[in-house]
Amino acid sequence: MFEKVLIANRGEIAVRIIRACKELGLRTVAVFSKADRESLHVKLADEAFCIGNNASAESYLNIPNIISVAEITDAEAIHPGYGFLSESADFAEICESCRITFIGPKTGSINLMGNKSLARETARKAGVTVIPGSRELVKDKDEALKLAHKIKYPVIVKASAGGGGRGMRVAHTDVSLVNGFLAAQAESEISFGSSDVYIEKFLDNPRHIEVQVLADQHGNTVHLGERDCSMQRRHQKLIEESPSPVVDDKLRAEMCDMAVRLAKYSNYESAGTVEFLLDKDGKFYFIEMNTRIQVEHTVTEMITGLDIIKEQIRIAAGEQLEIKQKDVNFSGVALECRINAEDPGNNFRPCPGKLEFVSLPGGPHVRVDSHIYAGYQIPAHYDSMLAKVITHGRDRREAIACMVRALDECLIEGVKTTIPLLLRIIQGGRFVNGDYGINFIDELFE
Repeated sequence: MFEKVLIANRGEIAVRIIRACKELGLRTVAVFSKADRESLHVKLADEAFCIGNNASAESYLNIPNIISVAEITDAEAIHPGYGFLSESADFAEICESCRITFIGPKTGSINLMGNKSLARETARKAGVTVIPGSRELVKDKDEALKLAHKIKYPVIVKASAGGGGRGMRVAHTDVSLVNGFLAAQAESEISFGSSDVYIEKFLDNPRHIEVQVLADQHGNTVHLGERDCSMQRRHQKLIEESPSPVVDDKLRAEMCDMAVRLAKYSNYESAGTVEFLLDKDGKFYFIEMNTRIQVEHTVTEMITGLDIIKEQIRIAAGEQLEIKQKDVNFSGVALECRINAEDPGNNFRPCPGKLEFVSLPGGPHVRVDSHIYAGYQIPAHYDSMLAKVITHGRDRREAIACMVRALDECLIEGVKTTIPLLLRIIQGGRFVNGDYGINFIDELFE
């Protein structure tokens, strides 16, 4: 096991990793931008170093500065969290060359599964069902049009190196496809440094279901069940739950078996998430694999009692999984609501500013992952998420009731937040009945 871990991230996930490290008896090193000097992860870590100016490119994406801090502090491992460098094969390779352990999958797995086009082809070879679409990258608009005519509209153009909804465009006609293809290429180049795109058949308002897997360096792989992440706006998730209200035991077994099959076939190590779309006929299709910890890992932890961050660290240290599939027990239902500093009434415009008052919820069956406090200045340079509120119940009704109570207790003053919207959604009939797809929120704001 390591003695010291550097956390190459910020916000709530940095705090979450620091907590896991402390419980494992590991010392921690935080890095921060000038804008994050007063952030909570800086205060909680054993050591903290400024790595650059406010912009991500000058700080949290500044590989030389991060590696320098790791070397001068004798940190043996780096945990990248999510976002930023978490799915960068280059960063993982540089860590390896500097004899620093990257807490995540091997470089080859990131290259294979982090590239959506290669991941689709790997899934095909593993016998996992994929959405009809291009088998290779689509090079130009003429090739895009030819493929769209073959698989029929609507189609979706996706950035091969993308994530978070960036570099994606839906097309229903030739004109919208050409425009969307060029726009997706341009956005992908700006966001990910690559203009590579591919095309898939677009499913109408499906469910977004993902399966959490853990795989060690000794050939052991288990799944931790599924999460339903269908409540999202423009591909950005707002509410997640586990288990999914629309997945029965038979379907769950099929999806989880396929996720494990893909992880084994690709020689995957670490925590990872295999994502599927589930259509209205109960058919599911692989879309991508996230080679990192997910924001919504919390709901899986709540129903399994496992600490996925600790498992990541143990796997990276070369330890075997202590659990077999038969040892994974599922209990009740968990929900997660992401609270963002945004104004839903103004096209979800981010609301940076000073938090005048903060009182986060507590009580039975409530967990809050956050980095905020009264007086905290929300920077304008990063993601607007303030906190994740997670609740657990014996069944979905209890978990929802607990979430309503927790959100009512959550007092954040000084900026606008998404709390009123979250309360509106989880108390609405469609959510209570589990009757929603990935277009629900976009339709709500049409």
